[in-house]
Amino acid sequence: MACRRLAMRRLPLAGASPCASRMSTAAALSATSVSPCRQASIRSYSRLSQYNGGLLGSASRKSQQFVNASSIFNVQVRSYADMVVKVPTMAESISEGTLKQFSKQVGDFVHQDEEIATIETDKVDVTVNAPEAGTITEFFAKEEDTVVVGQDLFKLELGGAPAEGNEKKEMAGEESKAPADASQDPGSKQAPPKEEREESGSASETKQESTPSSSPPPAPEPPKQAEQPKPKAEPPKPAAPSKEGLGNREEKRVKMNRMRLRIAERLKQSQNTAASLTTFNEVDMSALMELRKLYKDKVLDKTGIKLGFMSAFTRACVLASRDVPAVNASIEGPNGGDTIVYRDYVDVSVAVATEKGLVTPVVRNAEALDFVGIEKAIAELGKKARDGKLTIEDMAGGTFTISNGGVFGSLYGTPIINLPQTAVLGLHAIKDRPVAVNGKVEIRPMMYLALTYDHRLLDGREAVTFLIKVKDYIEDPRRMLLGV
Repeated sequence: MACRRLAMRRLPLAGASPCASRMSTAAALSATSVSPCRQASIRSYSRLSQYNGGLLGSASRKSQQFVNASSIFNVQVRSYADMVVKVPTMAESISEGTLKQFSKQVGDFVHQDEEIATIETDKVDVTVNAPEAGTITEFFAKEEDTVVVGQDLFKLELGGAPAEGNEKKEMAGEESKAPADASQDPGSKQAPPKEEREESGSASETKQESTPSSSPPPAPEPPKQAEQPKPKAEPPKPAAPSKEGLGNREEKRVKMNRMRLRIAERLKQSQNTAASLTTFNEVDMSALMELRKLYKDKVLDKTGIKLGFMSAFTRACVLASRDVPAVNASIEGPNGGDTIVYRDYVDVSVAVATEKGLVTPVVRNAEALDFVGIEKAIAELGKKARDGKLTIEDMAGGTFTISNGGVFGSLYGTPIINLPQTAVLGLHAIKDRPVAVNGKVEIRPMMYLALTYDHRLLDGREAVTFLIKVKDYIEDPRRMLLGV
């Protein structure tokens, strides 16, 4: 330790600049005889006033210099900073979420843009990535906690290398083994051998036998009383039904995720706000199915897109809304709304079922897309929904919704309006049914259509007119291609 004290006495006083401190340190060490088994450590600190990043509130930077004792001119400098990462801005309408999981642990080294946490919101899951490479030193929240935008989430020690994190884990493992080793102290007292215990036990018994008893004689037993008659046994009660006969009756309680809670809230809000009414009709799918049969292979070979029925119904709704613009409008304003907003564009929300719940990504500007363009947009949104990669922008907005319950076998249904929209079209399963065609009974593939609309904005005449126009376009798809 003498060489270390001598080196430290030659260091400059506190208050000198970090650069001057390092130069003076090197000069002091070069003039000092340093033992080859020692190492000098000099630390300097500086404060960052601002970090160019929206997630950070503050960051402190520290540098540590290690001087190799065997070569006093070999100075190794390691710089690192503490960065506090906050909950990012998720969307204009979302201010909080539930912290679902941390994919890393304290002490783990992470690379830049590596995923650290997942926050579940009302609509999508938001991932929080590492803005810089470094080591996680602290978490400021626990899983299942509600976190708000701008809240401290975790702390990073910037710089370093993955090996440092591994060394910390190894040191932690050695420390955890220390108490276990201490419990096996060779100096602790051991139990006496079995023979000694037996000898001591026999000696104590002999001592007890040789000692005269000083206890008083036992008292005489009291005379026995006459036996009383036993009460009559009650008749056996019927046995409770065996649980085995009822089978397995376990219950499982699972907390609703934020998306499920939001769906429940929105649907109930729609029922309480809109004057919902549903009108039905049926459509003959023969012509559309024949058109799809003729061209689906050619479309697939040329574009790689599978031609379905959703593109035809989307196009039919776009054309029908030109004659009934209130279907594509909405009510806005205070106290339930006092203003009608009409639009010259159609953003169609397409309902997609996922494991977490129903989501409605939006096909933008559907009025400008043809069949193939609509199918391509729907396919991309459906894949993102199933992979859990939908963004807030994918689901924001929407002026009209189409829900296809027929893919699950639904025959009838009354869909609920997706506020602030005015109407939603429900598609159902295609079934062969007997229908009258030109005075004759024929078997045709038929589908029931259901249009739920807000009666505050749409009258019955307008709603029925819209649905009839959709039916006519589907039964003669050539009209959609010609725009008549």
